[in-house]
Amino acid sequence: MRVLLIEDHKPLVRALRRGLEEEGFAVDTALDGEEGAYKAQTADYDVIILDLMLPKEDGLSLLQRWRRAGMKSHVLVLTARSGIDDKVRGLNLGADDYLTKPFELEELLARLRALVRRGHQVKDPVVRVHDLEIDTASRSVKRGGQSVHLTPREYALLEFLAFHRGKVVTRSMIWEHLYDEHDESTSNVVDVYIRYLRNKIDKAFDLPLILTRWGEGYMLRGDES
Repeated sequence: MRVLLIEDHKPLVRALRRGLEEEGFAVDTALDGEEGAYKAQTADYDVIILDLMLPKEDGLSLLQRWRRAGMKSHVLVLTARSGIDDKVRGLNLGADDYLTKPFELEELLARLRALVRRGHQVKDPVVRVHDLEIDTASRSVKRGGQSVHLTPREYALLEFLAFHRGKVVTRSMIWEHLYDEHDESTSNVVDVYIRYLRNKIDKAFDLPLILTRWGEGYMLRGDES
């Protein structure tokens, strides 16, 4: 999933970006409120991680402006402030969750995954599609009861298809949600990763789950497909 991290502390930005990318997230970054505001308007992010204490424009002002404009992306607020008033104000202005610094990366990852599931109206962390099981908490996959090893990028693609199961997703939708602003992959990379997934998910089974809709895109077989 694609995340925008708006944080002005460069060492924390580097650490969080590395940790999130290792978990398969596509991460864009901004070091101040002005840059964050611009990037939030130019891409469709699954979650925005927003520090409250920012140069040029503070996080609460950004949040209020975004919600008034109808922006739907989930926002997770980061704050070094321990006072309950700031947390309450952030939630009242439209934040979906918050973390107080310092925090553990594992907690941030768990909260991000929960927000992504909420965005797709999925409450159970285990997504089941026929005999395929995708555990979004542990990021593990089984088909027919057998474990399937996927790279972080392969897993991210499968999870994206699963959250839209039964519906066609275009190559541009996949690209927008799985690749960040610095990715220099070629235009056929989506097709390449679909092929990788098919070799791991479908090859040993009679019923293919990853389907192609020619001229449209790809889909994960739904209950009625």
